[in-house]
Amino acid sequence: MTSSGKPLNLQPVEARVRAWIPAILISLFISLAIVSPFFWLGNASGHDFQYHAESWVDAAGQWKEGIVYPRWTEWANYGFGEPRFIFYPPASWVLGAALGSVMPWNAVPVVFIVLAQTLAGLSAFALARRVFPGRATLFCAACYAANPYALLIIYMRSDFAELLGNAFFPLLFLLALEISEFVESPAAPEGSVPRAVAWFAAVFAAVWLSNAPAGVIASYSSFAVFGFAALAGRSWQPLVRGMAGLALGFGLAGFYILPAAYEQRWVNIAQALSPGLLPSENFLYTVINDPEHTLFNWIASTIAVLLILLTGLAALRTGREDDEPLSVQRSRVWRALLLLLGLATMLMLRFTLPLWQLLPKLRFVQFPWRWMSLLAVAFAVFLGGAMGRRRGWIWAVVTFALIGGVALVLVERGWWDTQDIPALRASIAGGSGFDGTDEYDPAGDDHTNLPTKSPEAMVMDTDSIPGPNSRPTIHVDRWSPEDKEVSVSAHERFFLGLRLLNYPAWRVEVNGAVVTPRGGDDYNQMIVPVPAGESQVQVRFVRTWDRTLGGGISLGTAFFLFWLGARPKLGNPVFSKRMARTT
Repeated sequence: MTSSGKPLNLQPVEARVRAWIPAILISLFISLAIVSPFFWLGNASGHDFQYHAESWVDAAGQWKEGIVYPRWTEWANYGFGEPRFIFYPPASWVLGAALGSVMPWNAVPVVFIVLAQTLAGLSAFALARRVFPGRATLFCAACYAANPYALLIIYMRSDFAELLGNAFFPLLFLLALEISEFVESPAAPEGSVPRAVAWFAAVFAAVWLSNAPAGVIASYSSFAVFGFAALAGRSWQPLVRGMAGLALGFGLAGFYILPAAYEQRWVNIAQALSPGLLPSENFLYTVINDPEHTLFNWIASTIAVLLILLTGLAALRTGREDDEPLSVQRSRVWRALLLLLGLATMLMLRFTLPLWQLLPKLRFVQFPWRWMSLLAVAFAVFLGGAMGRRRGWIWAVVTFALIGGVALVLVERGWWDTQDIPALRASIAGGSGFDGTDEYDPAGDDHTNLPTKSPEAMVMDTDSIPGPNSRPTIHVDRWSPEDKEVSVSAHERFFLGLRLLNYPAWRVEVNGAVVTPRGGDDYNQMIVPVPAGESQVQVRFVRTWDRTLGGGISLGTAFFLFWLGARPKLGNPVFSKRMARTT
């Protein structure tokens, strides 16, 4: 909203660019303040730090092998590998690997956090400046960049993927509000809805490509906004447009989502909901027979309660504009954000357990307190609005006191280390690799039985070989993440064991003929039957039909979104009338 009656698209480009400079500086300053403890304590080594560092280092190593988009994590399971990169969204490990390729590895977590939280602040600024004038927009950006849930992720959880996914949330809901016609597009009012649908799909896909739980939260919360808009306006149009945006977003991310969904049958995906990871064990203030888990849950729960209380009070304060009723636009935005606040609060409470069990994929969010990611959006916007009112400095003091207090507690409770990444790189350089992930372990395997040190290729049935002179000669010709070649010379037929786990995407050929490998007794190692004589064994990670189809869907959707965003203005009668009145 502007003080003049001119539409925003008539403002000079330079003025719009200059308006973003303070937001960039404030978001960057807040991000640097957040990572300041890293400079003297080392990296915050939270719950998921090792997992993300492993993915970064492994992906960067595969780039050096010429593999642009890795699928198989080579050094997981002590070199036996796992299909982690098929199932885990690519944005975070691609960004981490890219940073590690150009800077010291110990600096990667710091730079990653600074980039993510600067993006988060700018995303919140984009939303707030469409609703509030002046300093309220900058305060909103600061609040979201330093929101307490982000601090919990940074200092105690180290879930870099979720941090990146959450950075897009304010922008996602701004576009959802545009689709619902709760706010107008500043750039092209007459063609705003098609463009908003296209941009919403792109941002929605970005969330899914960053973090799957964040994607599930974005899906349900966006649908709630579209449903609310349809009910409020007594029209199906917002819901239809919103569903189109969601479908296009899924299509754009199809190269990841389709293989991840189809190939779940090939791994032990149910382990993602093993004890300790169930929603029923992670509602607010839940106590289980694990003191460390219970302590963390209480910390997260207390942060959630503080967010709910302060956001609720700020919502009440912004419910009126200096003792005057809200404008139509702000009233709609206020109610939509209040809906998100209520939805996030409700789903963190135990009485909603039936919903977690019934709604598709909701249980894979795992932790109900993850809905603080949605709560943080309302937190930032409502507090930005309250700060822009009379005596707003009181809200600023209270907010930063809360954020500062939470930060001090989390820094004190966190685990700090400077040797995690160097130790990881040393284990890879030494050929040991690292432990695997339960839910990405290929079906039929028990990766807890894997040896921590194993040769790349070896004879499995040594008892059947008459003597040492009859032992086969094995030579590894090539051993890259997705391509293995082994030359064999044997007097008798035998079984060749490879340091590799069976997975349907591996194609095994012996002397040019496709063969079906068998698995081991204790773990599903790839064991290849080899005939007597000279043989050439080739194992390649091939493109399965689901990955081909997913890539095709993403490419087709990208072309359609480009057309939708670049097409001539279609005209929007509602917005056209509004703009006519303002001019």
